[in-house]
Amino acid sequence: MPVADHAEGGVDSRYAWMRLAAAVLLSTLGGVGLWSIVVALPAVQAEFGTARADAALPYTLTTLGFAAGGILMGKLADRFGVLAPVLLGTVCLALGYILAAQAGSMTQFAVIHGALIGLLGSCATFGPVVADTSLWFRRRRGFAVSLAASGNYFAGAFWPPLVQAGIAEYGWRQTHVMIGIACLVLMLPLALVLRRPAPRQDAPMAVGGGAPSSPLGLAPNTLQVLLAIAGVACCIAMAMPQVHIVAYCVDLGYGPARGAEMLSVMLAFGVISRLLFGVILDRIGSVATLLLSSSLQAVALALFLPFDGLVSLYVVSAIFGLFQGGIVSTYAVIVRENVPAKEVGVRVGIALSATLVGMAIGGWMSGLAFDLTGSYRAAVVNGIAWNGVTIAIAGWLVLRRRARPAYA
Repeated sequence: MPVADHAEGGVDSRYAWMRLAAAVLLSTLGGVGLWSIVVALPAVQAEFGTARADAALPYTLTTLGFAAGGILMGKLADRFGVLAPVLLGTVCLALGYILAAQAGSMTQFAVIHGALIGLLGSCATFGPVVADTSLWFRRRRGFAVSLAASGNYFAGAFWPPLVQAGIAEYGWRQTHVMIGIACLVLMLPLALVLRRPAPRQDAPMAVGGGAPSSPLGLAPNTLQVLLAIAGVACCIAMAMPQVHIVAYCVDLGYGPARGAEMLSVMLAFGVISRLLFGVILDRIGSVATLLLSSSLQAVALALFLPFDGLVSLYVVSAIFGLFQGGIVSTYAVIVRENVPAKEVGVRVGIALSATLVGMAIGGWMSGLAFDLTGSYRAAVVNGIAWNGVTIAIAGWLVLRRRARPAYA
């Protein structure tokens, strides 16, 4: 029998919402792994005396590690429940920050970030947590998944000013040690809220029996490949302002503090966007929401071409956050609607990891474009072009969608 709505500890229950709150806090704290290096980039580059593209290497390795780790942690969650990867990730994240503070070269710093903070750390509080949330909600799944996926944006709004203040006061090394200790102390108690296993999920069968139905009429592996390509493409575009806004402000003479503030503004509006698009998703469907949000991101990214004044960059950062925040969570809902519940952890992990691969590639591409041209204009144009790939895939999925029941 399917789990009844609002049953004690079941789907859509009060406990499900409490669990969601813990998940958001965990993702907010664990999400520091993707944002601290963005703020620390100028200080680390200055200490080790590297080029801009080389200074972006720790971010690239962390993001690639995060992407690979998301799949690994998704498998772990499917087999043992979400608590196992979250506990492992918490310990590795804390250890990674403490060891990164001892790095003697850019290579050491980058490898520690990639292995401990990316591959085994922060990733455990994103993909597995988002996938787990999708199992606890039915009627408000779009909003709930979007809220869970907003944790890394809360992290982006919360951590950059804090990290920047720590670097200014104590230096980047001591700041890394403090981050590691804070993660360990705060995240372990929150992880225990997730110890209860997910309720049993029942999938509707196709008429006359046979394989479970799919709203898009695509084999799971085919859909997975399409979502992976869309995720990489959209996040190559997304990476330019998110990864390089601090360095861009330094180049323009506004200083790193203004850049950190713009990043916080961007990601704070990204949270608003993600929640708004979660409501929209519950109304118009996941693939239509993907088309809408990816199209709006292209418009917002183009605004960085004509505007580079201090006030205008704050405004454009807010617009970019407001327009692009809804993209990533749609991938998780599309997966949940089209694959069996027992595969959700690893398949959501793959879909979300693809977006992180895009962020890693886009961060490096933008740094390379700057080194080659002395400007970020080429990076913006490159991002818009890649964004067009996502729009094309989303449009094709909208045309394919049929009136067939999704997996409950």
